[in-house]
Amino acid sequence: MENWITEIMNEFGYMGILLLIALENVFPPIPSEVILTLGGFMTTTSELTVLGVVAFSTIGSVAGAVILYGIGRLIDVDRMEKIIEKWGHILRLTKKDIQKADQWFDKYGVWTVFFCRLIPLIRSLISIPAGMSHMNFGVFLLFTTLGTLIWNVILVNVGAAVGDSWETIVEYMDIYSNFVYAFLALAVIVFVVLFIKKRVTKK
Repeated sequence: MENWITEIMNEFGYMGILLLIALENVFPPIPSEVILTLGGFMTTTSELTVLGVVAFSTIGSVAGAVILYGIGRLIDVDRMEKIIEKWGHILRLTKKDIQKADQWFDKYGVWTVFFCRLIPLIRSLISIPAGMSHMNFGVFLLFTTLGTLIWNVILVNVGAAVGDSWETIVEYMDIYSNFVYAFLALAVIVFVVLFIKKRVTKK
């Protein structure tokens, strides 16, 4: 995959970076860490600049986030409630559970969007619940852009600073990502256990 990413960036420059980052947001398995650190490194070997890479990667990232936000708006809470009403018994979910989750996101969603933009994988997916909860689009756009900008500035500058060793940074980012994935998996397991325990206790 890295060779494919490198070819696109060499061929199309800034527009290639924009396209790759937009795709990374819609399809999270494409690693932004590789794109950004490689883009940073390329500023030392080509006409690309750190400012240009940061700018175009941010535009691409926000564009991808807006697409997922739009998908969330199409799903929305009302439609989710209808799905839960029909199939929720299988997952032991009720409309009230969806409403509580929506209320929580209404209360803490702004900062959740901001901080999640700094976490691999969920940095993209967080846009969907933001759309589902009908978060104010201007607010969503602002905090998504801020979180994205911080992430991009850090990785692009690190890639530019380490030069040929940019792949080493990607390896460290992979370790960071694995810790995040493990934590998320553990959090899901704990949530499921507590949720089932609560249901059993009620009965």
